[in-house]
Amino acid sequence: MKHVDIFTDGACSGNPGPGGYGAILRFNGVEKELSGGERETTNNRMEMTAVITALSALKEPCEVTLYSDSKYIIDSVTKGWAEGWRARGWKKADKSPALNADLWEKMLELLKVHKVTFVWVKGHAGHPENERCDTLAVMESRKF
Repeated sequence: MKHVDIFTDGACSGNPGPGGYGAILRFNGVEKELSGGERETTNNRMEMTAVITALSALKEPCEVTLYSDSKYIIDSVTKGWAEGWRARGWKKADKSPALNADLWEKMLELLKVHKVTFVWVKGHAGHPENERCDTLAVMESRKF
């Protein structure tokens, strides 16, 4: 199985507001950058869209190390929260609606295809790839 490093970030001006995302995929020393945005969104949706877009770009099942500064994503996946929300019909433990169910559904399906290890990185702390993803995300958000 091929190993790919993925770095992601999302940005939003206002929450909700115009947003963007950036991702870097690295395989065998070759990098590919992906980015995009939406006119009206949230930061969490852009963080999730970055991950979904990056994983969707892989042409075959891969072993992935995914670096993100989003505790929302990392905790929701690694602590099993998102799977629990889905099992309860997209309800949280307190019966309130789980946010971003449409994106969680896509992400959870992609996580079945790829073997993903999540690594949290501190945002805006000089991590080169995280800083580049942030730059891509902010540039995309400014298009709106």
